[in-house]
Amino acid sequence: CAACGIAGVDDIKLKKCTACYLVRYCGVKCQKDHRPQHKRACKKRVAELRDEILFKQPDSTHMEDCPICFLPLPIDPIESNMMACCSKIICNGCNYANQIRELEGKLQESCPFCRHPAPKSEEE
Repeated sequence: CAACGIAGVDDIKLKKCTACYLVRYCGVKCQKDHRPQHKRACKKRVAELRDEILFKQPDSTHMEDCPICFLPLPIDPIESNMMACCSKIICNGCNYANQIRELEGKLQESCPFCRHPAPKSEEE
């Protein structure tokens, strides 16, 4: 126990701090008594845990990364586009950003990667 020093053995189960999971207590009374000493370290660890969860990168896929934003391409093929001009697979986010750029700048439709103009017919 972080407050009274009792060791956790078979008959005494110590419970972890539910916020930071760093310290253990034998009961609620010890947890309340130790709170002033533990509060600062607990808040720091909770912030670290939150950042780990928030900024964790998704697992890599077999499709590699988007060549524009370098984020892993989604496993679902509906969420990415293969460009006919350069054969690059672009994530929907980069494709959407390119469409917004073209609309705002009144530009001709083009590939987000190589900027080659979009084909006008099936033969192109």
